[in-house]
Amino acid sequence: MPGLTRRVIMAGGLGVLALPRAGLAQQADAQGPRWPARLSQGGWLRGQAPAGVVAVELDGTPLPLAEDRQFFVGFDRDAPAQAMVTLIDAGGRRTTVPFAITPRAWQIERVDAPLRPPGVPDAEFLALRTQERAQIDAARARRTSAQGWRQAMVRPAPGRFSGRFGSQRVYRGQPGAYHGGLDMASPAGTPFVAPADGVVVLAAQVPFSLEGRLLMLDHGMGLGSAFLHCSTHLVREGDQVAQGQPIGTVGMTGRATGPHLHWALAWQAGSLLRRLDPLLFLA
Repeated sequence: MPGLTRRVIMAGGLGVLALPRAGLAQQADAQGPRWPARLSQGGWLRGQAPAGVVAVELDGTPLPLAEDRQFFVGFDRDAPAQAMVTLIDAGGRRTTVPFAITPRAWQIERVDAPLRPPGVPDAEFLALRTQERAQIDAARARRTSAQGWRQAMVRPAPGRFSGRFGSQRVYRGQPGAYHGGLDMASPAGTPFVAPADGVVVLAAQVPFSLEGRLLMLDHGMGLGSAFLHCSTHLVREGDQVAQGQPIGTVGMTGRATGPHLHWALAWQAGSLLRRLDPLLFLA
């Protein structure tokens, strides 16, 4: 891409990206843009737009842009093979930068059982889930000035990884939902910490039917963490927390077969909601 310079630092499916610093109106050459980096499904990218850029889009969706022109992008489990980041300057000129998304092989487990037990979910359960989902959606919609999205994250709890992001079960040929987080098997009562700076946007006092005692943090720029099956919370809604600060204890509330911490990460921009692999965020 003549007139454009790029710097990409990549590791394990995540990236820190400095986008074109000059020639915003120029197009790719006949062979297309040369993009040496590969991101992965479930991964993420933190970008630095050049001076003069006033807006950034991902596949046509506007992205939040920080004062220093940094932005964040996440790619869900089933992201397509290519994504397009578009930079827009004050004159309305647009430069679109494509890059490849590396597919991943997800674990598939086949189970000789129905997808849902007979009679479940019933009308009462569905009504309850509707209320719980509304609380979760409202928490995700909250936007704060948290800066944790800029940090390399730390592991929130000790213990073996007992469940991986992206794995899916197939019940008698009928696919169920994939596992949307990372499970860490720790004894009940084990403290867990904030993986990055954030603001508490939900601390469920009454355990949810599936998630149990749910705790959610906003890390800024649409990136948020959720911690499921907690025994207790050590923080309240509205609290600002620092990376490494104890925020709760491990439990097995909700739908859990044993004590563990389920840590989920999601990124939202406009109507886009993408679940991300927490393992790819660890420092």
